[in-house]
Amino acid sequence: MEYMLLIHSDPTAFEKMTETQSAQAMAAYTAYAQALSQAGVVRSSNRLRPADAATTVRVRDGKTEVLNGPFADTREQLGGYFLIDVPNLDEALSWAARCPGASHGAVEVRPVWGM
Repeated sequence: MEYMLLIHSDPTAFEKMTETQSAQAMAAYTAYAQALSQAGVVRSSNRLRPADAATTVRVRDGKTEVLNGPFADTREQLGGYFLIDVPNLDEALSWAARCPGASHGAVEVRPVWGM
């Protein structure tokens, strides 16, 4: 079953890191991605640009509204994701707990509902 691991974190945290801390954080994510790949469970992954680069589209009463920037102002924002394919929720939770994002933010585990 596919699960989306959605990484939520403070977008300013990386900006506050020293060069060494930033390199260590990136190395942790690289190692995590390699572990997922070696286990054969990763389907896709990517970082996302900050929420202020987002464009939000809504349709209300047949009228399209386009808003620049994030729709909601929150401390933590969606910063990236891993799409994994594992047998069950327990295994997805185990992978989420190993994600570096879980130590400085939160990793939301959501089952994918196939279309």
